[in-house]
Amino acid sequence: MMEKHRGFPSRLPGTDFQFTIRRPAKGTPPALRARERYADRRAPDRRADEGFLWALVQHFGDAPFLRGNLDAGRLSWLFGREVIPAEDPFDPESYDALLRIDMARARAAFPDIFDPDWAP
Repeated sequence: MMEKHRGFPSRLPGTDFQFTIRRPAKGTPPALRARERYADRRAPDRRADEGFLWALVQHFGDAPFLRGNLDAGRLSWLFGREVIPAEDPFDPESYDALLRIDMARARAAFPDIFDPDWAP
């Protein structure tokens, strides 16, 4: 069974950038893998990363959390940097995998989201 994070935004407001999934994948869940963020990424993609990390920080803070229904593609843009495994061994293909936010790296990469007046 896949944990659904109640109250977590399903997408970046006003866009089609998805943050959560509705149903588990048939078979094996998509694996989390670190995706390279190049400096020339489009501004909307960078904004989606910012909005997703903001939602993670607001919802979970620095506490470990289950992957659950969080979108694997969106998590993969942050995985290995701002979002890291919170357990060892870590199964990147499990909806029950524990993750946590590396707050120091999150503040360094996305300082604006820690401003109390910032919102997506």
